Amino acid sequence: MYQDHGGRNCADHHDLTFGGREKVMDMKKGRARFIFFCLAPAVLLFAIFLIIPTIDVFRMSLYKWGGYTDNKTFVGLQNFNKLFHSDKFYQTFQNSVLLIVLVTIVTFALALLYASMLTREKLKGQNFLRVIFYIPNILSVVVISAIFSAIYDPNSGLLNSLLKLFRGLQAEPVLWLGDQKVVIFSLAGAMIWQAIGYYMVMYMASMANIPESLYESAGLEGAGRMAQFFQITIPLIWTNIRTTLTFFIISTINMSFLFVMTMTSGGPDGATEVFLSYMYKEAYTNSSYGYGMAIGVIVFLFSFALAGILNAVTRREHLEF
Repeated sequence: MYQDHGGRNCADHHDLTFGGREKVMDMKKGRARFIFFCLAPAVLLFAIFLIIPTIDVFRMSLYKWGGYTDNKTFVGLQNFNKLFHSDKFYQTFQNSVLLIVLVTIVTFALALLYASMLTREKLKGQNFLRVIFYIPNILSVVVISAIFSAIYDPNSGLLNSLLKLFRGLQAEPVLWLGDQKVVIFSLAGAMIWQAIGYYMVMYMASMANIPESLYESAGLEGAGRMAQFFQITIPLIWTNIRTTLTFFIISTINMSFLFVMTMTSGGPDGATEVFLSYMYKEAYTNSSYGYGMAIGVIVFLFSFALAGILNAVTRREHLEF
């Protein structure tokens, strides 16, 4: 038994230190248990409704199965071989990529433009304009499809009525949803209108955090509105653009299915058939469930590959202000 310089018993001091460590360990264990019980339900649901079904899609793509009986025949990669020799699949792939590129470019260009105007310009009724732009996002796809189907109506639609003012009353009406050359662009118009408001609001939130002093300094140095937009605004909200771009491209694959099924059903003659509509028809209409799951596997791999490429291409040094 001995004492330290302060006259305290070192054995007692050791016991106090050990007790403190034990208390800290108990706190860490309790925190770990709390985090586990908070996350466990979400992880369990994620596994049940996402991980297991995804694995099952890969498994069923190796079988020939109608989907309604117990008769399953293992065929290996035969479904994929059939898929890669299908002209319809390549048409579907072309339509999907065209929609992804066209809708993404136009949506993001307009969303950034409108966000910049409503954030930096002093316009009357700004709050009203924000609400108007955001309304399409809260409408269901069925409602939007009904609106645009009425606009595209060849006989009494708004679009053809406006065209008659410039082309004459005797001009032939444009079949916006019946002409193979224009139907994919008609579909893209509805998708763009639906998405602009949501991303505009997200970019407005990011632009509102940019200090006005940066724009004032750039203006004093002779930079115009356009130069400020591309040299200050875009770089400082690039992280947000990059995140939303990846999210939007992947969601476009899903949204295109909904718009196709409610507006064109893939017609005319497959001109608007996209990945998921083709998969749905093969799996549930043509009773080729295994073949449909093979299409699902390709869509899954394509989405992940596209997201990876996009993240690599858009990677930049993070700017702070």
